Amino acid sequence: MFWQSDTDSYLCIMNQENSTATPFGSVMYIMAKPAGAACNLRCQYCYYLEKGEEGVRQLMSDATLEEYIRQYIAAQTVPEVCFTWHGGEAMLRPISFYERAMELQRRYAGGRRIINCLQTNGTLLTPQWCQFLKNNGWLVGISIDGPKDFHDEYRLNAKGQPTHDSVMRGIRLLQSYGVEWNAMAVINDYNVDYPEEFYDFFCHIGAKYIQFTPIVERRKPDGRLASVNEPGELTEHSVTPEKWGNFLIRVFNRWIRRDVGRVFVQIFDATLARWVNEEPGICTMATYCGHAGVIEHNGDVYSCDHFVFPEYKLGNISTRTIAEMMIDPRQLKFGAAKRGTLPQQCKECRYTLICNGECPKNRFATTDTGETGLNYLCKGYRMYFEHVAPYMNFMAKQLEQKLPPAEVMHHIDELGK
Repeated sequence: MFWQSDTDSYLCIMNQENSTATPFGSVMYIMAKPAGAACNLRCQYCYYLEKGEEGVRQLMSDATLEEYIRQYIAAQTVPEVCFTWHGGEAMLRPISFYERAMELQRRYAGGRRIINCLQTNGTLLTPQWCQFLKNNGWLVGISIDGPKDFHDEYRLNAKGQPTHDSVMRGIRLLQSYGVEWNAMAVINDYNVDYPEEFYDFFCHIGAKYIQFTPIVERRKPDGRLASVNEPGELTEHSVTPEKWGNFLIRVFNRWIRRDVGRVFVQIFDATLARWVNEEPGICTMATYCGHAGVIEHNGDVYSCDHFVFPEYKLGNISTRTIAEMMIDPRQLKFGAAKRGTLPQQCKECRYTLICNGECPKNRFATTDTGETGLNYLCKGYRMYFEHVAPYMNFMAKQLEQKLPPAEVMHHIDELGK
C-alpha cells in the first residue's frame, strides 16, 4: 500500500496545510492486482503468493482494465481519484499496460484529478520505467526490509537468490530520475531485534517516508494461511507483541530526537492524527474498515487485501458494479465490525480511540478474562502508546497554539532529556 506525508514541516501540523496523499480516508478505495499474485520473488513470509492458481496466467485483460477504471472513477464522490497498482509484482505488466490505463483514466476522468501509485519490490526498475514514472508523476512504494543481511534473510527471488542489491539499484534509479518514493518495510522475527540499525539504514539511503508492517500470519495444518475465522499456528516469521512494542519505542526514540520534520514514519503520523481525533493515513488505526477493497486480475472484488478468502468475495465487476459491491450489506457489516466487535477489555482501554483494535485480521487472541477477539499485538501497542503519550500530548497541544516548528523541536528535545 502506498502512503506519503507530503510536507516540509513537522508532520504537517504546524503552519502548513496537511497535504498527505493517502488512499485511506473517507473515500472509497480499491487496490488493483493487474498481475494477480504473480511475482518474480519468493519472499518466505509472503501472504499473497498462495492466492495464485498453478499454471494459470494472472493477467488483467484490457476489457477488465477498462471496466475497472470506468466503474472505479464513476463510484467516487470526491474530485481526486487514487489508483494503486499492487501485486504480487505489479511491474510484471509492461509499461504499455499502464500507458493504456492512463489513456482510459483520461477518457473517464470527468474532470477529476487522477493519482497513480505503484507498489513494487523494485528489482525490475529500469531507466525506461523511471522515465515513465517521472514523466507521469507516479508515486512509488518500494518493499525493502532494511540492510542487506536483514533483507536477504527472507526476500529471495524465484531461484532462491538474495535480492537486496537489485532493490538498491532500483532505488538509486528512482532517485536519479527524481521519482517520489516511499519505503515499505516488513518487520519480522529477525529484523525486529535491531530497531536502531534498521531505522538508520533508511535514513542513510535517503528514505523520507517509511512504513513499517509487522508480520502476523497463521497457517492451517495444510500449510495455507488461516483467515481470522479459522484456527491456525503462528508462522515462524511473525513478531511477538512484546518485540513489536519494543521495536516501535526504540525507533520512536531515535526519530523524535533526530528526525522530526525530516523523516516521516507512517505509524507516528497516524498516532498523532488519532491523538487529535483525526482519521489517520493508515487503515489499521482507522475507526472503521470496509472502504478499502481489492480487485483481482479477473475482476473479482474482495473486502480487503488481507481478506482475499472465499467468504469475503463480494462479486465480479462483470456482473456487479464496484459501487454496488462496496455498499453491499456484507461489506457494510465487515466495516462496522471493526469497532462493533471489540472485546470489553478494548472498550475499557484508555487507548481504544487511538488504535481502534488495529487490523481485524490480527484479532485472534483472547483477553485476560478469556473473551475472544483481542488483537494479537495488543500488548506491544500498549507499550508503545504508554511510551509516546507525553510526546503526543505535547504535540497535540501545539496544534492549538500553532507553535513554530523550531520552537516545537526545542521543547521536544527538552521533553526527551
